[in-house]
Amino acid sequence: MTARIFLKLILGTLAVLVVALASADILASRVAEQSHLATLERELSYRGQALCAVGENGWTDAKAREAGRSAAARVTRIDKGGRVLFDSDAASASMENHASRPEMAAALGGAQGTARRKSGTVGSELLYVAVPCRGGALRLAVPLEAVSAQVDAIRKRMLVSVALAFVPPFVVAFFFARAVSSKLGGIIDFAAKLAEGRFQARLEHPGNDELGQLGHKLNDTAGNLQRVFEELQHERHELEKQEQVRKDFVINVSHELRTPLASIQGYTETLLSGAIDDPQHNVRFLEIIRQNAERLTTLAADLLTLSQIEHKATRFQYASYYVNSLLLDCVDSMRPIAARRHVRLHIEAAPGSCEVFADSQAVHQALGNLIDNAIKYSPEGGDVFVGAQPSAGDAGFIEFHVRDRGPGIPEGELPRLFERFYRVDKARSRELGGTGLGLAIVKHLVKTHGGEVGVTSQPGAGSTFWFTLPSGDNLNSPNRNASVTKAGVS
Repeated sequence: MTARIFLKLILGTLAVLVVALASADILASRVAEQSHLATLERELSYRGQALCAVGENGWTDAKAREAGRSAAARVTRIDKGGRVLFDSDAASASMENHASRPEMAAALGGAQGTARRKSGTVGSELLYVAVPCRGGALRLAVPLEAVSAQVDAIRKRMLVSVALAFVPPFVVAFFFARAVSSKLGGIIDFAAKLAEGRFQARLEHPGNDELGQLGHKLNDTAGNLQRVFEELQHERHELEKQEQVRKDFVINVSHELRTPLASIQGYTETLLSGAIDDPQHNVRFLEIIRQNAERLTTLAADLLTLSQIEHKATRFQYASYYVNSLLLDCVDSMRPIAARRHVRLHIEAAPGSCEVFADSQAVHQALGNLIDNAIKYSPEGGDVFVGAQPSAGDAGFIEFHVRDRGPGIPEGELPRLFERFYRVDKARSRELGGTGLGLAIVKHLVKTHGGEVGVTSQPGAGSTFWFTLPSGDNLNSPNRNASVTKAGVS
């Protein structure tokens, strides 16, 4: 696998270098040709002016041929009317009037004239440069074949130089390709192991780059999953009466893991199949892999939290807290999430003296889960109301509520909402990043505090989730003799 990745990266690098070399060849050839032609035009102009200065009288075709050999060019002299007075390569008497030639016309007008065309007299492509002379004009012409030969020579030297300059980048690309292919191959093998359920596997030395961060995430995910399943296995031996519940739980966990792991493996294979060289998609595919890795980490964290609560492994620090302070802290922490979905959070404050006897972190987590759900299922620009008040039906308790104006929940789904992995809309829940454990965690946290949870909803009109916690002056609270009592009124 690593060898194939390496080969693809090297071939891609070679393709880029070949394209760059071809581009440099085209551009350099054009620049060299233009530069050489410009230089040649200036030289012919100087030679023409010199011939005009020394050869005003006594010119013949024979002298013109001698001048052409010395100037390394064809020499043609015309009078003001365009009649050819002499020519170094042909008999002037038999030549047609040259007044209409573009370069001659420009020279007769007092300016230097240039042109490139095939000569009817000598039958080859020539570069013409004409300069004004007393009583007419003088023109020099050279074959363009000589220009092409010189440009080809320059081009070959430049190609050799550029090719040699590409050697160091290719060496760097070689080592880079080997490093990247090794990391990608390791990630693919590791993803395959996770898909097989071998969570004890680890990526060795993942590094600190983007692929390295992905490797760290996968290692964390594997570690969390391994711990979760070890705890579940231990719980299975201790609670034989809940065997069926445990089997259902394992099935649900496996199902939740399969989708993100398959996505990680699928998109990684897509990158290795050539998409790694596609700048329009490669970053997006890596982002999808990262999102699924984070989803696995979140799922593992939720599973661990739920397991610890059920086994009473979490030590809560109970104390009395002002209800409005808890509401404000939790809502403020959720505002950035709400802002990203353009959802407004509103606090419906409790009476100022209301206190609750609870673990502040547990209250924050339970309330935060409900607010997060409300944000996810609220339309953009919607409103979520978070508040608390003394419970009307249970004296000595404070009722917290989170109300949204989302799509609502059918009545038949309400009794099962707080079950683990239960979702009303499974497709949308996964799309929004839900693990199916948030409400179950809320239920267990509240039950541990001696409270109750519930929900009221109407399809199309939104939902209200609520839970109760003992008030600060509830002497009958089941946690009144906990490790901290009335120690932290804030």
